[in-house]
This record gives sequence, C-alpha cells and structure tokens, in this order.
Amino acid sequence: MSEAVKVCVTGAAGQIAYSLLYSLAKGDVFGSTQPIILTLPDIAPMEGVLNGVVMELMDCAMPLLKEVIPTCDEKVAFKDIDAAFLVGAMPRREGMERKDLLAANIKIFKSQGSALDTVAKKTVRVVVVGNPANTNALICSKYAPSIPKENFSCLTRLDQNRAQAQIAARLGIPNSAVSNVIIWGNHSSTQFPDVRHAKAIVNGKSVPVPEAVKDDNYSKNEFLTTVQKRGGEVIKARKLSSAMSAAKATADHMRDWWFGTQGDNWVSMGVFSTGAYGIPEGIMYSYPVRIANKQWKIVEGLEINDFAREKMDLTAKELCGERAMAEEICNQ
Repeated sequence: MSEAVKVCVTGAAGQIAYSLLYSLAKGDVFGSTQPIILTLPDIAPMEGVLNGVVMELMDCAMPLLKEVIPTCDEKVAFKDIDAAFLVGAMPRREGMERKDLLAANIKIFKSQGSALDTVAKKTVRVVVVGNPANTNALICSKYAPSIPKENFSCLTRLDQNRAQAQIAARLGIPNSAVSNVIIWGNHSSTQFPDVRHAKAIVNGKSVPVPEAVKDDNYSKNEFLTTVQKRGGEVIKARKLSSAMSAAKATADHMRDWWFGTQGDNWVSMGVFSTGAYGIPEGIMYSYPVRIANKQWKIVEGLEINDFAREKMDLTAKELCGERAMAEEICNQ
C-alpha cells in the first residue's frame, strides 16, 4: 500500500465538511487504495463538535483512514499536507452585504495563506470553498508566495454541477449524458453558466446542447437565473446553505485535479487568469480547464459571441472590484 496522503479540511466541524470527510475517508477523491491522514482544524468554540466528528470518523472504521488530527492551530493543520480544502469561513448572515462578508473572511484567508507558506508542502493543491471563494483564494495565494499560484483554485464545480443537472432534467436524460458545461467568472450571482459548447447524449447520439434544447430564450434567461440563484433557493427551502451538494462538488473538483480530465472533456475551476479570453490578469476567474499530471490548462479557442462577452466582462468587473477591496483591507 502506498504512503498516506495528508489532507487538511478547514471548518471541519461544519456542515459541508460533515459530508466531505466521509467521501475523503472512503476513497472517493484520492483513490480506493490510497491511505489518508486527515487534519481537521476549526475555531476553539467548535472544539466539542469537532471531537464528535472525530468520534464518528473513528466509528466508521474506514480501512484507508490512518490518522485523524483535530486542532485549533493552523500550523498543526497545514504541516506537510498534500492537499487542502479550505471550507471554513464566516457565513453570510441576513442583512450582510457581500463587502461585509469579504472583510470578515479576508483576515481568515490571509492568515491561512501565511500558515500554508510556512509549513505546507510546496506541491500542495489548495481548493477554496468558503465564500467569497474567488477572492478568498486570491488572498490566500498572495500570502503564500513560496507556493506556485497555479496550486490555488476556488470551487465553481457546484455551479457546473447545478447547470449540468438543469440541462439533464430539461432534456430528460441522465446527468452523466451532459458534458462540457462552462461556468465563467465569479462564484456569485454574476457568474455566467454557458452551454453553447456543451454536449448531450440524446437517443444514443452526441449533439450540441443548444441543438438539443431548441430554446435560445430558455438558455439565456430561465436557465441562467436558475443556476445563478440556486444557492439562495436552497437556503430559502432548507433554512441552511448548500452542504451535501457543495461537498460532492468539492470532492469532484479535487478528484479531477488529482487524476486529470478525460479525452476532450473539460471542467470549470476558479484559477488565476492569464489574460485568456480578454479577462484581466491576476484575478481568480472560473474557466473551462483540462487537467493532466495535476496541472490545469485553460481551454483556448472557444467562440465568444456578443452575449457571452457581455456576461463574461460583467463578472470579471465584479472580481476586479472585490480584488481592490480585499487589497485595501489587507493594507489597513
């Protein structure tokens, strides 16, 4: 059996982690034969809940789970880790503006970036889940300068999964029959879910999604707003934010980063903009990427029409504004 992979999940006593930890320990992310060590940091007031999570993990008797390390110390949590799931963040409360959420969480991710820089492996792969995810990931990377910026990403796979499921339901086909949906931009209501390059298997034949849906008005309106506002709808129904679906998407994200994408398929990840598709460099922007050897590469050469251009620029503008606000907070 191979050497254990050391994995950190922050906010380990929280809802998303509660679903994610089982998938990790079971082998859904790093492989069905890969031993794993989990480090589980959370804030001191959650220590009792965290101890309960550790007991449950023990009681699952997972054969791949070699060790569990609960802690309130970032440097203990990040010591020599191979992968980090930065889930823990202050949640958005009723009446809270996005800028308020940003101000509260920037301090958390600045501190975590510094800790990662000091004690984590330089090969660590980091996915930021806590919102506002794109800008939190940007700041985390900024304060971990010794770790390649390409090793940081943020979660937009949940949005991709939501979009894929909406199209599958619309066409009456399995989710697995829809591929290459794109999420451009920010994990916010300005994101642009794009199906113009997506494919669907209908009656055994691969066809472009627009051809299968046959309703441009749906693709530009109802579909977009459904995906963009899905998180809010879940909160309204559950009185809690997305947890099970967020954990599943987080597992999907890291599994594909670890093992790569297949064939011509791509996935959506928030990554550092290289200027591709006319997006300003240096913001954390969701692109379609292909992955090999744990390295992502933005899919180039996709046709961008005027409708897409407007949507892509709008979400980029929001991210540039968030970056400026975050940098101002960090310099205070």
